[in-house]
Amino acid sequence: MRDTLLIALYAFAGAAATGLAGAGVLWRIRRRSLTTSLAVVAAVGVVAMLAGTLAVARAMFLSPHDLTVVTTVVAMAAVVSLATALLLGRWVVARSRELVVAARLFGDGGDFAAPDGPTTAELQAVSRELATTSARLAESRERERALEASRRELVAWISHDLRTPLAGLRAMSEALEDGVATDPDRYLRQIRTEVERLDGMVGDLFELSRIHAGALALAPARLSVRDLVGDALAGAGPLAREQGVRLVGDRVEPVPVEVDGKEMSRVLGNLLVNAIRRTPADGTVAVAAERGPDGAVLLSVTDGCGGIPDDELTRVFDTGWRGSDARTPPAGAGLGLAIVRGIVEAHQGRATVRNIPGGCCFEVTLPAAP
Repeated sequence: MRDTLLIALYAFAGAAATGLAGAGVLWRIRRRSLTTSLAVVAAVGVVAMLAGTLAVARAMFLSPHDLTVVTTVVAMAAVVSLATALLLGRWVVARSRELVVAARLFGDGGDFAAPDGPTTAELQAVSRELATTSARLAESRERERALEASRRELVAWISHDLRTPLAGLRAMSEALEDGVATDPDRYLRQIRTEVERLDGMVGDLFELSRIHAGALALAPARLSVRDLVGDALAGAGPLAREQGVRLVGDRVEPVPVEVDGKEMSRVLGNLLVNAIRRTPADGTVAVAAERGPDGAVLLSVTDGCGGIPDDELTRVFDTGWRGSDARTPPAGAGLGLAIVRGIVEAHQGRATVRNIPGGCCFEVTLPAAP
């Protein structure tokens, strides 16, 4: 028993000294290739066994012949271990370089394609994460392109919408200044109308900029959906009568919500104005509110616009979208529905649209008040 303990002690001492030396070497070459590190690890294992054997041999006074035999066996094991470590290291490094090339292509704006052939579990996990990141970046680039396209459309449409009334205002003001206006009062009324429309456009742009900047400050309060809908219907009533459109709001439940009353009134107002302008005379715009199966509050505005083309449904809430048949006033600057989505999402809700027979249904889902 005592001899066994001594053998274990000598072997551990020799292996520990080799292990500490190997750890120091690994620390110094930590920035070198993985092949070098694997070779050092294999060498440490073989040298540790040899050091322990030599320590035991010196303590046990083994014969020179036995020591030569043991040393030869250890040397052959060292050759095989180092060769295996070098082969493994070169294979891992080759797979790593292929992964680097694939990642460089993906970083240059392309899609990530994982290298073919077997690889280690760690490199395979890295490949999966890079593929996921590549897909997310592709989606982000697509969204960025869509946003850039909508910005360009918005700038073009805003420029057109500003140029037309400004030209009219200049012509009317020059006529008044020169005293050639046949009906000055009518000119003044028209100037005021155009100024109010321009003021509304500037207000929409300011509101949208606050939404995009995340600077929309909300003052939520507990309100009844019926009160919100009633105020919105009253505000849209004159426009509906002017357009010959019927407003219906008899399916509104008194569900409580915790929202910013001013901003949510703007949401309903924008939806109603959009629906009234798109609905032909003698058509109907209906507002409904109810509690959904998941406890949320569902507000809906249906119109008789005839429906939206399927390829444009996904763009309805984009900034600057006005539809393929809306290029001039009174279609607006294409900001109303974008403002609707921004305000609703600021309330942790969502805004959607779908086609129904004869028209569209805009739906706003809001969290119910506790």
